[in-house]
Amino acid sequence: MSAAMAGKPLAGQVALVTGASRGLGAALALELARRGAHCVLVARTQGGLEETDDAIRAEGGSATLLPFDLAGKEADKIDSFGPSLVERFGRLDILAHVAGALGSLTPVAHIQPRDWTQLVGVNMNATGG
Repeated sequence: MSAAMAGKPLAGQVALVTGASRGLGAALALELARRGAHCVLVARTQGGLEETDDAIRAEGGSATLLPFDLAGKEADKIDSFGPSLVERFGRLDILAHVAGALGSLTPVAHIQPRDWTQLVGVNMNATGG
C-alpha cells in the first residue's frame, strides 16, 4: 500500500511553517505532519515549539525545531533558511508563513514606534516582501 493510500499523501515532503508555536501555525504544522510531511517549525518561543513538536510526535510525525524571531535582531539572517534547508533536506516542498503579529488594539496614531516596527517586521518584511 502506498503512503498516499495509507492516509499519508505528503509522505517524504518537507514543510516549513512559521508561527508554529501556537494557534493556526501549530494547528497547520500538526495537520501537515499527520498527512506525512516532515515539518520544520519556526517561531520565537522554544517552549511553544517544543509543545508543537510533542503533539506532532504523539501523532507519529516528525519535526525539526528552528527558534527564530522573524522580526528580531537576526531578521537579516532569514535568507540563510533556503540554503540550510537544501543542505539538510535536499529541498522544501511546502512553505506556510503563518507567523503574524496583531499588536495592541488601539487607534493607529497611538501605536508606539517599537510596536509598529515589530508589526511591520513580522507581517510584511518576514514574508520576503
